[in-house]
Amino acid sequence: MDPVTRKKWDAASAGYDFFNSFGPERRWSRVKGRLYSSMKGRILFLAVGTGLDIKYFPPNQDIVGVDISMRMLEKARPRAREYNGNLPLAEMDARALAFPDYSFDQVFTACTFCSVPEPVEGLREVRRVLRHGGELHMFEHTRSRWFPFNVMLHLMNPVTRRFGPEVTRDTPRNVRRAGFQVRRVRNEYLDVVKTIFAVR
Repeated sequence: MDPVTRKKWDAASAGYDFFNSFGPERRWSRVKGRLYSSMKGRILFLAVGTGLDIKYFPPNQDIVGVDISMRMLEKARPRAREYNGNLPLAEMDARALAFPDYSFDQVFTACTFCSVPEPVEGLREVRRVLRHGGELHMFEHTRSRWFPFNVMLHLMNPVTRRFGPEVTRDTPRNVRRAGFQVRRVRNEYLDVVKTIFAVR
């Protein structure tokens, strides 16, 4: 377990819902609803946070939610208990998942791999726990190739990295480097917020 990352997200948990429950959730509700509508089989939700996304999960699914921050999970547990399906939660580092190989049919992430140290290592661990042909579905913010957003994000990154996510990562490239076949990358907002669909 990475104590530095865990401490950062434990601290962020105090204001996480306040900053993410209103504008961001309303803006992305349609996108997330579409993304999660494809849930099926045995599912891992990586970095469940305080559980804000649980309300978008389709009912009657078999999902395991993990997060590196116990304080995030404490806030997520009431939401997980209200979910109409199976949704246990566990404290876990994305780079050291405590599951056997080929444990899941699908893995879902939401603004996760902007925050995992050594993201390719984390994605390789995700690939390990997916069955052959298993699916990776991601909602992620990434670096921009467009001016002036690329310059702005690079200027912001030293500050955002200290208190939360990085904003200059090339996540589609990292997914390929981890050994996945990327089937679709869709820009949801400019070229900064993307949904990514990949297969082991």
